[in-house]
Amino acid sequence: MQSNIVDLRARLAEKMAGEITLSGNPGETIKKWRKSFEVSQIDLANAIEVSPSVISDYESGRRKSPGTTIISKIVEAMLDIDEKAGSRKIRAYESMLSIANSNVILDIHEYRSPVPLEKFARLIEAEHISGSMDRHINGYTIIDSINAILQLSSEEFYRLYGWSTERALIFCNVSTGRSPMVALRVSTLKPAAVVLHGLEASKIDPVAKKIAEVETFPLIASRMDIDTMISILKGLKE
Repeated sequence: MQSNIVDLRARLAEKMAGEITLSGNPGETIKKWRKSFEVSQIDLANAIEVSPSVISDYESGRRKSPGTTIISKIVEAMLDIDEKAGSRKIRAYESMLSIANSNVILDIHEYRSPVPLEKFARLIEAEHISGSMDRHINGYTIIDSINAILQLSSEEFYRLYGWSTERALIFCNVSTGRSPMVALRVSTLKPAAVVLHGLEASKIDPVAKKIAEVETFPLIASRMDIDTMISILKGLKE
């Protein structure tokens, strides 16, 4: 394995194990990572030589939280499976680190366990525009809309999703909201929710609203100061 992949794998393993260990719901966090790596319960169970029911019991909370040894085995198993498939997720982590240090992403965060969208929206004082709020998100990305449009290729645009499409994409520096919504319309991946920052509901382009309805993801708007928003969302207790 190339040295940069070895380093990335080690950093990613530390992140994953830390999230699971510190999570208030370790089983839910294991499930989140397993789904992010697109690994079935059966494949994960086979890799650590347990029955699939053991993985199911951990994820559902029927079995007490695994200790650090089991957590390490689970993490290494997911990384091993990814490595055998060409290290796709590990390389995606490298891309995430790269774009996170650009002027396109103002903040990107993954929650240890899913957060109700209604709670998320309430914290950022968001106004509901359209779509069902009855869903959970695994994280969020705050995006400078102008820089994203000017700098990102279609392939790089996918990096905005971090580890999961089950996240809120928060677009800043928007005038009507049409441009980011058009970009999402032609994108294969769709977010769990979209937040248009700095706009009142009456200022949002009707086309942007229609796209949200057609794509069936919730559209909300917030005018909260962006630094305040980042501070609140990073401190959100899942």
